[in-house]
Amino acid sequence: QLRLRESGGGLVQAGGSLRLSCAASGRAFSSYVMGWFRQTPEVDREFVARINWSGSNTTYADSVKGRFAISRDNAKNTLYLQMNSLKPEDTARYYCAADEVGGSWHYWGQGTQVTVSS
Repeated sequence: QLRLRESGGGLVQAGGSLRLSCAASGRAFSSYVMGWFRQTPEVDREFVARINWSGSNTTYADSVKGRFAISRDNAKNTLYLQMNSLKPEDTARYYCAADEVGGSWHYWGQGTQVTVSS
């Protein structure tokens, strides 16, 4: 079992930055593929970024490529999402997820709200 807890969300002006964290507790964090997703009332949960177990391979949604950076610290059991040049359309609840198998993710956090004002 793996428990995930996001933090770092908040209100920021357009063009600003935030860093989200996802603290994992439980077993074998370093063995899991990890990801970030986001959801709004209008849009179902959408993929933001993904990172492999070692951090050597990352994937991003086109909408955030060049602005967001996913990283992980396996020694601290923590996943990060550095978000720069934020836009109002980045406003969403952000979730971390773990253990992708065949496109399905087995573990989810409760999410953290990010609001970008124009």
